[in-house]
Amino acid sequence: MEFFKEPNIDWLGKKWFFLAFSLIFSVAGLVSMFHHAGSWKAWNGLPWGVDFRGGTLVYVKFADTPNPDQIRAAMDKAGLRNARIQRYGAPSNHEVLVALEQKETSEEALDRGKNAIIRALEKDRPEGKQDLNNTGAKSLEEYLLQRDPLRAGTDAPARYHQTAQAIADLRDKTQGGVLKSFDDLKGVVGPEVISALQADYFLSGFAVRNVEIVGPQVGEQLRTQALLATIYASIGMLVYLWFRFEWIYGVAAVVAVIHDTLITLGAFSLTRQEISLTVIAAILTLIGYSMNDTIVVFDRIRENLKLMRRESSGSIVNRSINQTLSRTILTSGLTFLTVACLFVFGGEVLHGFSFALVVGILIGTYSSIAVAAPMLVAYQEWRAGQKGLRPATVPVAANGRREKRA
Repeated sequence: MEFFKEPNIDWLGKKWFFLAFSLIFSVAGLVSMFHHAGSWKAWNGLPWGVDFRGGTLVYVKFADTPNPDQIRAAMDKAGLRNARIQRYGAPSNHEVLVALEQKETSEEALDRGKNAIIRALEKDRPEGKQDLNNTGAKSLEEYLLQRDPLRAGTDAPARYHQTAQAIADLRDKTQGGVLKSFDDLKGVVGPEVISALQADYFLSGFAVRNVEIVGPQVGEQLRTQALLATIYASIGMLVYLWFRFEWIYGVAAVVAVIHDTLITLGAFSLTRQEISLTVIAAILTLIGYSMNDTIVVFDRIRENLKLMRRESSGSIVNRSINQTLSRTILTSGLTFLTVACLFVFGGEVLHGFSFALVVGILIGTYSSIAVAAPMLVAYQEWRAGQKGLRPATVPVAANGRREKRA
């Protein structure tokens, strides 16, 4: 399938416009990073997620559709500043992830983070009552033993253990973690137990399902590993292209990849969207995607060098880009359509991942044409000028071996 019949676009004639575009967005991203870093370490100015900076993740289940603005206001009122509120899972599940700055890794810190969220979200808590949705089976068993609503006598420990476990199973396994009404308990426990619970418990309409802590040392280690993974991937592709084509091809491709990564990270800094492990996975994916698109153009350039020996390197590169333009639009367009749907319909959990892919695919396709190819031509023209020769680049002979030219 071809979208264009023999296009004749002078891509290299627009290289200064491309350069201005790249500089504007690269500098804007760097300025944003430096601004938020407050120092010369732009790396620290990126909006790192809890995975990297460390903190406490609290997973909360609501009985009804949660309002992130109201949750954030409740967090601020309780003194939990800079908490990140994020919907996750299917909308019908009414689940929210709350990320706190708390970085201690002890068991006490887990309980402290959980209790802080519970206190912040509980509205108009009746004095002297406990929240049944955030009470464990063991605490419930101890309460029932003390209250003894069934007058169980010597069988009390076994009966109340079974009763407390039945209530917890109903809440967690049948009702999805949250009881909406004490009437939900009918048919599971007797009316005496329900009356006792109503006297000393209330239903808050939410439940903390899980608490996780990422320590600051682990976050720092993950951040370093993410940087090293990006560097090693770039070096590996540079070496491959060096042997596959020439060293300048590898350098041009890696510069284009660095350009793509910088603009993608700048987009996250400008929009203040947090960078998680899934975002790093998306960026590594984009490095491979951008490199693949660049290699397709480079391979066509190499083929045309055999056929167009007397033409300038600029003319050869323009012809090669135009010949691969339909393929580029078809593959990149379909990929972009897929990730755009993921961005729109994928939900909050995949929002950062899909955002990185949306930005990266656009920039990666652009850089293959506007960054890697002009850099290759600029080097060839410089080399020809140094030797006082016409800038013609023929690194491959008809038999597939490289030729040496005087």
